[in-house]
Amino acid sequence: MPSKNSGIRPVLAQAFPPKPKFKVEQIPDLTGRVVIVTGGNSGLGYETVKVLLQHNAKVYLAARSEEKASAAIASLKQETGKDAIFLALDLSSLASIKKAAQEFLSREPQLHNLFNNAGVMWPPKEMLTEEGYDLQWGIHVVGHWYFTELLMPALLAGVETSPDRHARVVTTSSSAAYSQTINWDTLKDGPARKKQSTENLYGQSKFGNVVIARQVAKRYGDKGIISISLNPGNIESNLTRYAPAPVLAIMLVFLHPTPYGALTQLFAGTMPEALDYNGEFLIPFARLGKCRPEAYDDELGERLWTWLEDEVHAHAAD
Repeated sequence: MPSKNSGIRPVLAQAFPPKPKFKVEQIPDLTGRVVIVTGGNSGLGYETVKVLLQHNAKVYLAARSEEKASAAIASLKQETGKDAIFLALDLSSLASIKKAAQEFLSREPQLHNLFNNAGVMWPPKEMLTEEGYDLQWGIHVVGHWYFTELLMPALLAGVETSPDRHARVVTTSSSAAYSQTINWDTLKDGPARKKQSTENLYGQSKFGNVVIARQVAKRYGDKGIISISLNPGNIESNLTRYAPAPVLAIMLVFLHPTPYGALTQLFAGTMPEALDYNGEFLIPFARLGKCRPEAYDDELGERLWTWLEDEVHAHAAD
């Protein structure tokens, strides 16, 4: 639930960030790097895939719709001259996540960069995942955690072949992470969840992203895994498709062009300086920031990690 320390000041400050000092032209050559971008068919994901291709990475575009992914891949080919590779992934289904990970692992022994970028914002509360989780929580937290864990063998192998001896997991959170912590009774459908607004449920899921990104850094950092979460900024994308028209009209005043949104995650995923930011939270545009204090509570992080393990194991046993 929201606390008195809800972070209104950083949210407002990050809505109007200074001009970026980081430019995509600074990204080193990525030849030999194998990358996955979830939600890579549109918005920030599309821009991220485009820049990675331009710097010679081998990029798997993970998306739910093969039709939309194919259209994006064709457009990316026109823009970059390079081919992204479609990976079927529905983050609202644990079975789909497992199948996607198995498909990738059958093709690639190593993974150097995983961009946990896919997201949904403010969908109708009736929308749930296949296993009955709140849709936003299920996609952002459960889905991306499970996908990352299944791909960890390839990420650890990627450490060995990376020029900087690291592999990176970059998780797209939001300024909404400042607005909520975790209300454990609302993660699945039930009376407590139904009392929450879809906006609160979104903030909760984005807070969960930050908590889990720190746990990945804590658990795998000594093995060469760099895990960073970030607020990409208020960006023009189809993430706003569920926003009511009057709200969207107000939001448009605060939105930056889509390429700006990809800057912070590209910095986190490609630049040498980001190796010093394991477990940290970046803010627009490619700057070191801090999330709300509760995100740094290791007891909360361990509780959430255990909850995720128990949930996935329970559904795997079904």
